Amino acid sequence: MVPKVDAFRTADVLKGRQAMRPGSFLAHLPDGAWPLLVSSWGADSRVYQRDDELPIGRGDEHVHIVLGGCVRQERHPFGPGKGAPKIIRFRGVGELLGEAKLIEPDATVKTTCLTTTWVMPCPLQDMNLLLRRRPHIQLALLRSLEDRNRTDEMIYGTLTRLPVQRVSALLVHLAAIAGTADPAEPGQVTIQGPSQKDMADALLLGVSTVENTLRLLRKPGKDSGLPRDGVLRSGYRQFVVTDLPALRRTAGIS
Repeated sequence: MVPKVDAFRTADVLKGRQAMRPGSFLAHLPDGAWPLLVSSWGADSRVYQRDDELPIGRGDEHVHIVLGGCVRQERHPFGPGKGAPKIIRFRGVGELLGEAKLIEPDATVKTTCLTTTWVMPCPLQDMNLLLRRRPHIQLALLRSLEDRNRTDEMIYGTLTRLPVQRVSALLVHLAAIAGTADPAEPGQVTIQGPSQKDMADALLLGVSTVENTLRLLRKPGKDSGLPRDGVLRSGYRQFVVTDLPALRRTAGIS
């Protein structure tokens, strides 16, 4: 049974009444800055469906602020040839996407929606002008990018940790950037979008390793240290974290 979760209210987001994830660009904005962005570009907000690609490529002259949903970004540092290494990252509510275009307008990264995703496109020229004229907004962006880098290091860069720690840490991260909470069930969060293969690609683990780890989180063994009933339920492109504090402990996140 799918739990009841918080509804996503677009009006609350535009009026600044919906909390944004700590560490995100919108969370770092000082008071008064968000209405300025909404008055500039909010009327041009756009909705994309699952598996749609966001226009963050050559020829597009915008950066995008995620107001709802979850995306997968895919980079090919050695080129997009067959079998070439790729880097997968998940981004969610409150984050600014395509920030490299502020420096190099032709910068591109394949960005695919994993759920219905609502974004605010911001013209590059206007955003750069705003950042120059409003140092407090520029500082919010820089702080959010530093927080993103540190989170990426903790989630994706700790290859020597156990798979259960790494998968748990990624689930905690996804709960933060793309999860919806059930107010009737404290500690329960529903995550929609990423598949097991998406998670395996992002963590550089085999799909079977991720599958076995998720099975352990659903039905832990006697000596696993996890709650007897587990900390997770899962379905197609959906994970329900049933005990977020316990999952954080498993991930080693304070």
